[in-house]
Amino acid sequence: MKPSLLCAVLFSFILLYGTAQSQEKQLVKKWETDTLLKVPESVRFDGANKVLYTANIDGEPWGKDGKGSIGKVGLDGKIIASEWVTGLNAPKGMGIHAGKLYVADVDAVVVIDIAKGKIIQRIAVEGAKGLNDVSIDSKGAIYVSDSQTKKIHRIENGKSTVVQENLKGPNGVLVVGSDLYLTNSGGLYRAEKTGALTLIADGMEGGTDGIEAVGNGDFIVSCWAGSIWYVYADGKKDHLLDTREQKINSADIGYDPATKTVYVPTFFKNNVVAYTLQ
Repeated sequence: MKPSLLCAVLFSFILLYGTAQSQEKQLVKKWETDTLLKVPESVRFDGANKVLYTANIDGEPWGKDGKGSIGKVGLDGKIIASEWVTGLNAPKGMGIHAGKLYVADVDAVVVIDIAKGKIIQRIAVEGAKGLNDVSIDSKGAIYVSDSQTKKIHRIENGKSTVVQENLKGPNGVLVVGSDLYLTNSGGLYRAEKTGALTLIADGMEGGTDGIEAVGNGDFIVSCWAGSIWYVYADGKKDHLLDTREQKINSADIGYDPATKTVYVPTFFKNNVVAYTLQ
């Protein structure tokens, strides 16, 4: 091969490779449910039972009015039950462990037996005023954020302790292995064992909300106002979705890593929208 031709081939390869590497992640819409859900703040993917759960506030955002419920949605977007479990107040983030659904509900974590579809326990969190998101580690320890008191609680054996405080705007929490991640006033952080916070990425406006791990060290972060970001392990980020002009919220998202499906609760629009991550 002539040197000039070889150079041309190498240049073309480098150009194509560089373009592929710089290609942004994107979301492609799959489906959306009917608008029969009652202000869904959070959606949780249940791979074992192949369904989605939605936390429906319905009444006051932080009120103890008994209007809250959990809905159940099929993976095809069909609503199975808009109010599968009732008797909650203003439910928000959810976590699943050992056949039970754990729901942040103002000042307590509500425990639901998934097989029975019934509330079996309410774990009061001392001093809590606005519990928001939930994540559970492999041993069953529950981490729950309080957006009103600016704290993160850890619950073991029914007793809670504060593991983070004096935060600016805590919301999403996520346990990955032995690491705890959280969203706090526009940023994604890792909580160190010392109590310090390590910033991974910031500049995400609109009230950082849910966090989901992609499985390769990267994350998806939602912002309540209507914005979703792909955050790489090195802190770089792609803007996946922006529905702020349409006034469509994107609250506490769910994620299915097997199908790369992101489930977005739209809050006041009363439905869930599913997107494929590409």
